[in-house]
Formats: sequence, C-alpha cells, structure tokens
Amino acid sequence: LEKEFEFKDFAEALEFINELAVICEQQSHHPEINWTYNKVRLSLYTHGANDSITEKDLKLSKEIDEILKGI
Repeated sequence: LEKEFEFKDFAEALEFINELAVICEQQSHHPEINWTYNKVRLSLYTHGANDSITEKDLKLSKEIDEILKGI
C-alpha cells in the first residue's frame, strides 16, 4: 500500500509524522516514510510476510486515516 500526502507546510507534515510514529510504536509496525518539505509518501507492507500486505498494514492504514481527520 502506498500513498502520498500533501500538507500545507513543513510543520504540518512533521505533525503528521510525529503522530504516526506514536501509533507505529504502539503497533510495532513501521512503514517506509519519505518526506520532502510538505509531502509525505508512505509505503505499508509486512517484512515478515515476504513484503506482502497483511492485516497489520490494513489496520495501520485505518489509523492513518484517523490521524488525517485531526490535522
């Protein structure tokens, strides 16, 4: 699962990443994050499942949607 997000500025992108980091640590599931100024690209897959998409990725994806509602 991959998606790119565009925020109004650097600070808002950082806020998103910081909130995401807390959830990722809680779930012990970490996406690839590529960040350039106000754009953040996430790649979700499970390394332990031969880099395939699993229920863990779908759950994290839903959590990301919730973060975005608050920003």
